[in-house]
Amino acid sequence: MVVHSQSAALDNCSLIKTCKPTTSVFKGIPVVDLRDPEAKTLIVKACEEYGFFKLVNHCVPMEFFTRLEAEALKFFNLPQSDKDKAGPPDPFGYGVKKIGSNGDVGWVEYLLLNTNPQITSLKSLTVFRETPEIFRSSAVNDYIQAVKRMTFEVVELMADGLKIEPRDALSRLLRDEKSDSCFRLNHYPPCPELQALGGRNLIGFGEHTDPQIISVLRSNNTSGLQICLRDKTWVSVPPDQTSFFINVGDALQVMTNGRLRSVRHRVLAESMRSRVSMIYFGGPPLSEKIAPLASLMAKGEESLYEEFTWWEYKTSAYKSRLGDYRLGLFEKKTGGAAGQ
Repeated sequence: MVVHSQSAALDNCSLIKTCKPTTSVFKGIPVVDLRDPEAKTLIVKACEEYGFFKLVNHCVPMEFFTRLEAEALKFFNLPQSDKDKAGPPDPFGYGVKKIGSNGDVGWVEYLLLNTNPQITSLKSLTVFRETPEIFRSSAVNDYIQAVKRMTFEVVELMADGLKIEPRDALSRLLRDEKSDSCFRLNHYPPCPELQALGGRNLIGFGEHTDPQIISVLRSNNTSGLQICLRDKTWVSVPPDQTSFFINVGDALQVMTNGRLRSVRHRVLAESMRSRVSMIYFGGPPLSEKIAPLASLMAKGEESLYEEFTWWEYKTSAYKSRLGDYRLGLFEKKTGGAAGQ
């Protein structure tokens, strides 16, 4: 996609938020080797301290990364009128600039697809039917199936590290045929207009936490991802196109009664290079009750949260703004400081 067509596709950037430049590249990102005998301990430690870690030696073939990225770029490089046939999102399908229905915007275009074979999204089908020669569903399916298998292993190691019983207490929710999981492809085009922003950064995707149990991100070798540390400092995550970045989601924070914390993160636009990211969001079935796991609770420990179903939380989250502290509505008023 050439620069002038990018500007046409994502015009009116004056509506998109900016932020002060962050030059701090965080070199302390926890790295977990999935084949390390201590992986279960390292995963828990990383999730307790940051809600975030980089996963290496994951056994997902690099071929799956490169093939899906190429397919995604072919789609995002189509004329805007062709891409619009797969939108507007409902929430699945193609979206551009608008993030959700509550006024949030960003320098981004995306495809949101359902990963549950029991539920067929017409918008998802449109993507493959309208451009079968460009966006082959096999590239998506191969990638998602491999990432799912890896994610099941990660959350079972997490359960081992936390001494959760049974071991599949988390993975069974993601394996369930009614699992409300989804897959998102984000494209952040280069933004030459950054030169005119007086040194400020343009927000590609605004700060937020992910509401699901776990998020599994892979991107190309373009920077932009930032996480917020406990001291409220924003730091940049060095890109690594061969690895995955794992986020704790809000639901997992509740299920561990705040022991693991969902990580606030955002993406900034680049002036010269496009960023492509692919994220698997592992969610439970809509009817699943979300509450602290009994095997994690110490004797006499009280839940910090009111019990709710995933449908209730998801519905609440979709009604909020991107940067809202969504769990605040579900914290027990006398349960101490679950905190933001």
